[in-house]
Amino acid sequence: MFHTYYLYIALLPSVILHEVSHGWVANFFGDPTAKDAKRLSLNPMRHIDPFGTILLPALLIAFHFPPFGYARPVPVNVSRLRKPRQQSLYVSLAGPVVNIVLSAIGLFLCDLAVVNRSGTVLIHNSALFNAGLALGIANLLLATFNLLPIPPLDGSAVIERFVPSKHLGTYYHWRARALPLVLLFVILSEYVFHFGSNALGDLENWWIGLIK
Repeated sequence: MFHTYYLYIALLPSVILHEVSHGWVANFFGDPTAKDAKRLSLNPMRHIDPFGTILLPALLIAFHFPPFGYARPVPVNVSRLRKPRQQSLYVSLAGPVVNIVLSAIGLFLCDLAVVNRSGTVLIHNSALFNAGLALGIANLLLATFNLLPIPPLDGSAVIERFVPSKHLGTYYHWRARALPLVLLFVILSEYVFHFGSNALGDLENWWIGLIK
């Protein structure tokens, strides 16, 4: 297994690109809120959340919990989208899609770092392999977690399509404040049931099995 600092280094750009992608897609569909706030920049200082980007993942890794982190949420005004109910789904799913692409890039890096000799995979560049493995696993975990249909995670955009229009304001109000409860639930479920570690192990084994 790679050293934890590889994982931490991989998480930082991953969570930032995850958030920026929401703003990019929102701007494409007519909402320039993130652009006006100068949040479409790839400058990490515009997106780092002291707790979510630095402290939380460091603590989780230090205590052997599944790694997780988040950047400062990019502002999106759904009402400014040209087709709010439909395009808000695309805005939400942009983040996990970016994480899936980054995970695929990690797999490509691992493939570059190994050779297959008579059916046996041998690592000839351990630094490149560890970097690719960390990038792949971190982003696979981020994509899987964020696709859960639980507000305020990105997968909850599917639920939004069934919320009556007259209740959307209330839904968005509570969704914006639900993240601490989700994090608390995840940490407690890992501490009591080791759910995250088991899921991470299965995801990791599946992903590593793709390396040729």
